[in-house]
Amino acid sequence: MVEKKSGEREAFSREKLIESISIACQKRPVTDRRVEEIVNNIEAKVREENRKVIPSRHIGELVMDQLRNEDRVAYVRFASVYKEFEDVENFENVLDTLKH
Repeated sequence: MVEKKSGEREAFSREKLIESISIACQKRPVTDRRVEEIVNNIEAKVREENRKVIPSRHIGELVMDQLRNEDRVAYVRFASVYKEFEDVENFENVLDTLKH
């Protein structure tokens, strides 16, 4: 089960994860096969933790870790939605993190 920010719980959805990563990777040199591999890696990490309920924010962090190493533009795209950027300064902070 995944616990959302609202406290609501829902079943883990591999398809939902693939879709959100695919959107971040649109028009980037990240193949569908690579997206599948990223999702497989995330699922494996979640299973290793052996928890019945995992916070959605933890899954988001795992996605960002994978995308940071895969494609920085896709990482920023995903982060902008996941972290709900409200202004340009939020983007700048993420970009500064990537630079260092």
